[in-house]
Amino acid sequence: MTSRRDFLKKGGLGLAALAVGSTLDTYGKSVSSVFQKEAFASKRPELAKRHFTSKAVEETIVRIKKKIKDPKLAWMFENCYPNTLDTTVNFRMIDNKPDTFVYTGDIHAMWLRDSSAQVWPYMSLVEKDPQLKLLFQGVIRRQTKCILIDPYANAFNDGPTGSEWATDLTTMKPELHERKWEIDSLCFPIRLAYGYWKQTSDTSVFDSTWQDAMRLVVKTFKEQQRKNGLGPYKFQRVTEKQLDTQSNDGYGSPVNPVGLIVSTFRPSDDASTFGFLIPSNLFAVTSLRQVAEISRKVTRDATFARECEALSDEVMAAIQKYGIVDHPKYGKIYAYEVDGYGSVLLMDDANVPGLLSLPYIDCASVNDEIYQNTRKYVWSSDNPYFFKGTAGEGIGGPHVSHVSLDMIWPLSILMKAMTSTDDIEIRKCLKMLRDTDADTGFMHESFYKDNPKKYTRDWFAWVNSTFGELILKLESQNKLHLLS
Repeated sequence: MTSRRDFLKKGGLGLAALAVGSTLDTYGKSVSSVFQKEAFASKRPELAKRHFTSKAVEETIVRIKKKIKDPKLAWMFENCYPNTLDTTVNFRMIDNKPDTFVYTGDIHAMWLRDSSAQVWPYMSLVEKDPQLKLLFQGVIRRQTKCILIDPYANAFNDGPTGSEWATDLTTMKPELHERKWEIDSLCFPIRLAYGYWKQTSDTSVFDSTWQDAMRLVVKTFKEQQRKNGLGPYKFQRVTEKQLDTQSNDGYGSPVNPVGLIVSTFRPSDDASTFGFLIPSNLFAVTSLRQVAEISRKVTRDATFARECEALSDEVMAAIQKYGIVDHPKYGKIYAYEVDGYGSVLLMDDANVPGLLSLPYIDCASVNDEIYQNTRKYVWSSDNPYFFKGTAGEGIGGPHVSHVSLDMIWPLSILMKAMTSTDDIEIRKCLKMLRDTDADTGFMHESFYKDNPKKYTRDWFAWVNSTFGELILKLESQNKLHLLS
């Protein structure tokens, strides 16, 4: 793993530094304001060391920061929102076309999921900045290339450099960082391209190469329905971590081919217990419908559009039949995983897609009864990966259980706020996010429920930029008063 940036390792002054009242010094200045200035100095890299600078993003930071009355939240917004651009994007022109390789943060590889999620918070600004628009085009083009290299891979190198996981028992290539098959790895690039098209009306990214990639996506989804055997993908790793490998010669637990799509791994990169991961199958339904719309309206391929729609309908029908269960306490809820034989895993994981985040990725209405029942379940002690302590509450997952089982992911708190219609609930989420940064000014992958200074990953750009996205959403809804 690549070492983290030194400038992100330096924590800010604690809140104790602010507890000085309003005593005035001999020059009539507020001592507390002096401490605030020192405690809340920008943690961004100096301008010359930033990877990419967007005029629209910088103007947005200045404009919104002035409106945030809580000084710490204003400071965190300034640090977090541009973190993807400041530290992870590598933009260049190749053959006169934009190409953007996006690190996930402290790991210098590009995840299809993370790279989509990392730049998504800047989508609303893309038409205000031509360079930002080129950056988005570059991400879409790079992701298209990655899918064509291997649709089963989750993470890629910036070139054929090889990987620490090259000895995994699967079909590795030098361009791959890791080859864990996750449905969402193909859905997130579709979400990004579709969102970009809706925002800009620019169809230039939907060239023949992109269309070839989408045909490969559909082929891969159908292979992993496993109607005609186990398919070409299997994965094993020599490891002491159970969730880093799969059983049964790398194919995982048996599934009944009922129309659902196998996701050998979860969005957390952890192995699935039962192959049919329901939130990811719902994501596939949405993604296939988006590809169908692009195929009808842009690429004029009605035959492929019908193929996408038919597969989407088949998967959705199977979800309705196998992916919804009657819970004795909450009523009808979505299962997390099933196998089509009757086995069901009830839980939620903090990663996206998860059950909590379904409305955020347009896979369910926030007012849908089954979603609301599921939401109550996953944010409760009935979810084995919901944790509540003196520092906060939220959803975790087994991915960081080597540190402690009771690790809460700020991403889950962000998703709760993003999918909430309750101002009191949103304010509570904001307070937890503010108070669990360990005085660093940044979000982290996870923190211990009783001590936020026990955390994983100094540098996790996805969650940083998504925190900024939440603030922009609240501004658009005239709800910045919730940050007071």
